[in-house]
Amino acid sequence: MIAERLLKAMNDQVKNELESYYIYLSMAAYFHDMSLDGMAHWMRCQAHEEMNHAMKFFDHILDRGGKVILQDLAQLKIEWASPAEAFQDAYNHEQFISGKIDELITIAREEKEYASEPILSWFLDEQVEEEATSSKISAELEMIGEDKSALLMLDRELGTRTFPAGSSLDPSAYNE
Repeated sequence: MIAERLLKAMNDQVKNELESYYIYLSMAAYFHDMSLDGMAHWMRCQAHEEMNHAMKFFDHILDRGGKVILQDLAQLKIEWASPAEAFQDAYNHEQFISGKIDELITIAREEKEYASEPILSWFLDEQVEEEATSSKISAELEMIGEDKSALLMLDRELGTRTFPAGSSLDPSAYNE
C-alpha cells in the first residue's frame, strides 16, 4: 500500500500533468489561430505526452493500492504575445514539473517508498529531455526574432514531429 503522503503528492501530480495537457492544447489552439500549424502540431504531440504522463501516475497509484482522486484543473493561460513567449512558457512549465518530480522523489525516499523509485526515475529522465527540447526551441525562436521566413522554416520543422499511433490528438485518427 502506498504511503498516504506520497499518495496525496501523486494525486497532485496527476492534476499537474493534466494541466500540462491543457496548457499545451491551449498553445496548439494559439498556434492554429496564427496559421503556424507545424507549431500547433508539435503542441498537440506534447499534449498527448502529458496525458500519457498523467495516466502513468494514475495507474501507478492504482497498482500500489491507492485511490485516484481527480482534482479541478486550472486554465493556466490562453494567450501569448508571440511564439517565442509561448515556447518560453513551455520551458518554464517543464522546469516547474521537474521541480514537482524532485519533490515526489524526496517524499518517496522519506517514506521509504522504494517501489515508486522506478517510475520516478523514468520521469527524471523524461524531464531532462522535456526541458532540453523546449529550451532549444525557445532559444531558436529568440534567434529568429522578427524573421518571418525563419519562423516559417521552424514551423515546418516542428510539424514533422510524429504522433504515437492512434493518438486522439492526431486529426488523421478521426478525419478519415
